[in-house]
Amino acid sequence: QVHLVESGGGLVQAGGSLRLSCSASGLTFSSIAMGWFRQAPGKEREFVAAITWSSSDTGYADSVKGRFTISRDNAKNTVYLQIYSLKPEDTAVYYCAAKYSGYRFVRNEEKAASTYTYWGQGTQVTVSS
Repeated sequence: QVHLVESGGGLVQAGGSLRLSCSASGLTFSSIAMGWFRQAPGKEREFVAAITWSSSDTGYADSVKGRFTISRDNAKNTVYLQIYSLKPEDTAVYYCAAKYSGYRFVRNEEKAASTYTYWGQGTQVTVSS
């Protein structure tokens, strides 16, 4: 059974930083593309970042480029999202997602929530102004 468990969310002041983690079990992590998505109240779930199985490529939403960094440690079955310069508009529930993919680059498919097979329960990030 596949489990994705996010952690690291919390309440932080604008300008602060957080590192989110997503620990995976029940799948072959080194064959998995991973993505981070977020959903703010009353809004659609949106793409944030993605990384290929080999870390050969990463992709970001325009709204987070330069402030968010996605990385992974296949030995630990964990993907990370380092967030800098947090803004109130970053407030959302952040979800990690996984799917089997052998591509070495991030395609548009990796930015689409509908293409992911497995999802975590989410972690809340709240940014105060």
